Amino acid sequence: MKINRITLHNFRIYKGQNQINFEPDNSKNISIIAGKNGFGKTTFLTSLIWVFYGKMMGEVEDKYRKDIKSVGGYDKFLKTLLNRDIKTIYEFNGKEIPELSVEIELKDLSIPSIPCESVVVKRTYDLRTETERLTLLIDGIESELSKEVGYEVFINDFILPREIAKFFFFDAEKIVSLAEAKSKQELKNLSRAYSEVLGIKKYEDLKKNLETLLSKFKREGASAAEKVSLEQLIQKERELNGLIDMNQESQINLDKDITTQKTISDGFQEKLIREGNGITLSELQDLKKEREDYKEESIEIKSKLKKLLDIVPIVLAGKKLVDLRQQLLDENRHHSENISKFIKTEEFASFSNSLLKNLEAQAFDVNTKSKIVEALKKTITEKQSCSLDGEIKILLDFDDAQYRNFEAVFNNIKTSFSSQFNEIVKLDKNNKLSLSRVLNKIKQAEARNDNHLAQKIREEKLTADANITELLNKRDKLIEAAGAYKTDLATTHKLLSELEKKIKLEETGVKKYEVIEKLLLKINTIIHDIKEDKKFSLQKSLLLGLKRIMHKDDFITNVRVNVLEDVMDIDLLDKNNQIIDKDSLSKGEQQLYASALLKALVDESGIKFPVFIDSPLQKFDKYHSKNIIKEFYPDISEQVVLLPLLEKELSEAEYDYIKPNVNKVFIIENKDGSTFTNVNVNSLFNHLKEDNNVYTN
Repeated sequence: MKINRITLHNFRIYKGQNQINFEPDNSKNISIIAGKNGFGKTTFLTSLIWVFYGKMMGEVEDKYRKDIKSVGGYDKFLKTLLNRDIKTIYEFNGKEIPELSVEIELKDLSIPSIPCESVVVKRTYDLRTETERLTLLIDGIESELSKEVGYEVFINDFILPREIAKFFFFDAEKIVSLAEAKSKQELKNLSRAYSEVLGIKKYEDLKKNLETLLSKFKREGASAAEKVSLEQLIQKERELNGLIDMNQESQINLDKDITTQKTISDGFQEKLIREGNGITLSELQDLKKEREDYKEESIEIKSKLKKLLDIVPIVLAGKKLVDLRQQLLDENRHHSENISKFIKTEEFASFSNSLLKNLEAQAFDVNTKSKIVEALKKTITEKQSCSLDGEIKILLDFDDAQYRNFEAVFNNIKTSFSSQFNEIVKLDKNNKLSLSRVLNKIKQAEARNDNHLAQKIREEKLTADANITELLNKRDKLIEAAGAYKTDLATTHKLLSELEKKIKLEETGVKKYEVIEKLLLKINTIIHDIKEDKKFSLQKSLLLGLKRIMHKDDFITNVRVNVLEDVMDIDLLDKNNQIIDKDSLSKGEQQLYASALLKALVDESGIKFPVFIDSPLQKFDKYHSKNIIKEFYPDISEQVVLLPLLEKELSEAEYDYIKPNVNKVFIIENKDGSTFTNVNVNSLFNHLKEDNNVYTN
């Protein structure tokens, strides 16, 4: 499946009609849409999500759900999609047609039992009537199949399921969150994405519906007093969910206010510097950027240092840590021996029963037979009572996941902790010195105390800084309150579950309950079996992807996917088969890992759909960039669309690597609204040098 053309009409910054013709080429599968920040790359991706999914776009990416919620619902969100100029002219004189639309033509789409050359999807919104309409044409006409199932369902079933669309429209920088998954909730999110890609989600949805039905049966059989308690707990659960949602909204609003106040404070700082000396605007920007870079670096260093400091007490434990590991090894061996012992006991019992049966058939006298039986029992008793190492006292009783986590931490401490810690301390020291030098330059650039204008500016800046501090304190209180709400919600869930267990069902309800429980067991088995079957192909695909794009050949030598109940975790193994701590990976290496994981998930989905990548190559060094360009992007899909910021996310040298696979190149220009300009594949950076529309300082 490939996209032939995309047409945007009055969609946000794209005023009037703007069309891109990709004209897919089987030998060259990459297209580039380059544009300066604010010219509409992200808007372009938003238009694609909207044309396919409309009011369901919030299910594709959490960002869209928040955007819709922040403006007061989907109907109001639609009005924000209309180009501002068109909307303004219509509201003042009513002459313009206040309509926006996005249209996509797909080629090589495989629809069961329906041969077709093209499918056109068009979604339109009319501000006059405040109505949205979706049309879908197969080879230029409306199909009875698409009408019968409904256009929205047709898109979801035959083009691209919304549950996995985020893997085909993604920000290359954001996918690092896949690599950073560590907490149980983050691993659950990763497992949920894995389930969506493999098509397990429909079984998990059915599982949730059956669990809801079980609760319903339980509640129907409750006594009057139990129903009162149930209603109180359900009401409390509803209130807590509402409070958590309100808390999240307040945090979002505070973050916006903090950003605004920081912008104001920075503005006053710039005025102070300009008032204090005659530095140029370019020098001012360089100084400001240097300061912010050091601050960001400091935050990142402190984050890494905090992670290492968290395990410093374990490191200081020294011999105690070694003793702890030995205890875990002994317990692990003890569990294995117990299992082996149990198997041997079963074997002895089976052997003795068989021998006794054979003795019955022999012509031994009663006395001889009695002696043989007694000797046999004595031998078995001696064998069962023997132990290899004696009894081991179980102190920790770690499960497999806990044992693996400890091994990962222990191996990290043993091999690379010391060098990591020293390196981070050194980086922190150098960062503080560099930041101090920049801050001194800023301080020296500020105006003298007898400059009244500078004093006024300084007072305004202090006010803005005080506002920032107050807002940060409010946000901290909201975060603290959110934690209390979630704890209370977990307690309420537990009480509700315990109360439901105590409720006695009527005879007919018991039978229904038992049937549903059996169905749940079967569904859980199906989900587990699918995950187990698929994890091996995911391991193979992920390892192959990492080998192709990593420039360290012996860094990651194996991959292990662990599926434990509703949690999926991935271990990266080194040449000694030791687990690599993902926190020890650089940002670039994390993005490489996440990119390889993303490709593996796309491959596992079996869906042939174009992949759109925003902000490519942002965190990669030149070695990894070359590998990504030559090995990853050309192979991730039959059609790939990159949306880079030239000279920052794609240099001319990097473009030369990718050029043999480039089919089409478009520049987003902005004069009276943004437009697409098709340029020659060999002239992209020549055009950049001639026309500054896509150049960033």
